[in-house]
Amino acid sequence: MTPLFEVPTIDISPFIRAGSPDEKRSVSAQMDQACRQVGFVQIVGHGVPADVLAGLADAVEAFFGLQLETKKTYRVDGANRGYSPPRSETLSLSLGLESTSGMNDFFEAFNVGSQAGDFPQLDLPQPDYAPNVWPDVEGFRAGVEAYYVEAARVARTLTTIFAHALGLDDGFFEYLTDHSIDVLRMNNYALPQGITAPDGDITGMGEHTDFGLVTVLWADQVQGLQVLGTDNTWHDVAPADDALLVNLGDLTARLTNDRWMSTLHRVKPPIVDGTVVRRRSVAFFHDGNFDAVIGTLPSHLDLADGMAYEPITVGEHIKAKLAGSRQGKANTQAVREAARVLSAQGTPAR
Repeated sequence: MTPLFEVPTIDISPFIRAGSPDEKRSVSAQMDQACRQVGFVQIVGHGVPADVLAGLADAVEAFFGLQLETKKTYRVDGANRGYSPPRSETLSLSLGLESTSGMNDFFEAFNVGSQAGDFPQLDLPQPDYAPNVWPDVEGFRAGVEAYYVEAARVARTLTTIFAHALGLDDGFFEYLTDHSIDVLRMNNYALPQGITAPDGDITGMGEHTDFGLVTVLWADQVQGLQVLGTDNTWHDVAPADDALLVNLGDLTARLTNDRWMSTLHRVKPPIVDGTVVRRRSVAFFHDGNFDAVIGTLPSHLDLADGMAYEPITVGEHIKAKLAGSRQGKANTQAVREAARVLSAQGTPAR
């Protein structure tokens, strides 16, 4: 019998405040169950100050409120940085699938991330560690950087919890992430002023899995995010009060031979009177070192009759996924994920 779909809520504060071994074991057990059954989780007790979250919301509001032509001056060619205008990406192509609506995703985004200069002792490649660009918007950089520090801390706390849950040494993920490709992506789901939503299905962000190890998501409490459950049905998900949403990426699924799920998700904001209800979100992608080789953990080699995936470097994997979403080159490596999307096409969300 397929279990009832639910995104569980986990209080991770024992790992924030140095809780007791029993408290940490309880958190790890809850995380293991959530990662096996859903791949999405709501976390509370994360310790991100309310004023930092408010500053982030203000920064996002200020930037996306600019005129489109002004925002376009912050585009960056050849790197996962800066501004992405509406309909410039198709996330479903990161799985090798054409958009079900026949058009590119209508969200707009702005990206910052880890830079080569953050690791002066290493010779890191471009464009994986490209320099950031900062809009000339009062308070934007300060608000974004303050949250970036907190989101990075939360992501690394989560990988410590993952190590506990998988029976690994506390520092297991450190060798994968000591110069991690991290990206903070701010998303805005709204059609330009004066544009009416077309009849039929439109896509805010197409079906996809996240690329790296783990994603930490702040979002408005506006409907739109949908997660594909093991019942082959799309389910609406919204963050609870004071919670951050967390989901696993492809690389964690590879490590665990799909015991832990890199869950497919998409965004379809509601339409009222021909207008898309605006939705904002900010995703922190903790992806791992570009040169780290991701292969199945020895403890998981007995699952799925051996390895479900061949080993791959973080850089190679992300390059293939980005070539789909941002360059229109269908990714041919995501066969398993694409098959799950195709099997669920035409299934209404609930």
